[in-house]
Amino acid sequence: MRIIGGVILIFIAIISAVIFLLPEPEGFPILEYHQVTDEPLDPVFEIYNVPPAEFSAQLDYLQAEGYTTITLQDFMRVVHGKGKLPDKPIVLTFDDGYEDNYKFMLPILTEHKMTAVVYVITNEVGKAGYVTLEELKEMQRRGLEIGSHTSDHLPLTSLDKNFQRRQIRESKIFLEWSGLETIYSLSYPNGAFNFEIEEILREENYLTAVTGEAGLNTLATNPYELYRVNIRRPRFGLTEFKFRLFKAKFFAKLRNIF
Repeated sequence: MRIIGGVILIFIAIISAVIFLLPEPEGFPILEYHQVTDEPLDPVFEIYNVPPAEFSAQLDYLQAEGYTTITLQDFMRVVHGKGKLPDKPIVLTFDDGYEDNYKFMLPILTEHKMTAVVYVITNEVGKAGYVTLEELKEMQRRGLEIGSHTSDHLPLTSLDKNFQRRQIRESKIFLEWSGLETIYSLSYPNGAFNFEIEEILREENYLTAVTGEAGLNTLATNPYELYRVNIRRPRFGLTEFKFRLFKAKFFAKLRNIF
């Protein structure tokens, strides 16, 4: 057993070295955030929270590295030949639609002159701890893109086709009929998706959807299977944040091999 374990470790080390030495992959990262707050949270959710000071430091780092934030609508305009991407694009996304996205995240984003995509669970809008419709409209006025995280945040692959469509369609209709600009993007709850769900998105006039799978995105990436790397509460400051960015590149290299 020890010999087998040693062989496996050597194999992993060789593969990692080969991947590390490969040329830098093409594409841009999409980052997956949730909450940005200093307020007390349930321990279950704390892992998904990036405190404001840490978030600001991450944005400082991205700017120092030459990244420019874009929305997924910006991305799709380029896909359709209506413009070009900046030299180092990056997309910041925020899932669920927590109130702290408006209270803490938005001012920090505005200070850095950056943008983002906020995906909301529409049946939570206006409830305690979640954004209101007026706050979402203000976010749009400041240049952020608002997207759907479905009506109830249920894993879509666990639902029958009719319920899948309801979750996708009704969340879009709710936001648009409430006075927000057209909703074009969706974040799959729990990262669960398949080809049939992608077909529903096309039929319901969505243009993009983000997954929970790490990697980089290019103009050739399936717009309904965009890669994202999760940004959790940092335990080691910017070092961990840099590792998360590296993770996106690592998985992009891995896909180029296999």
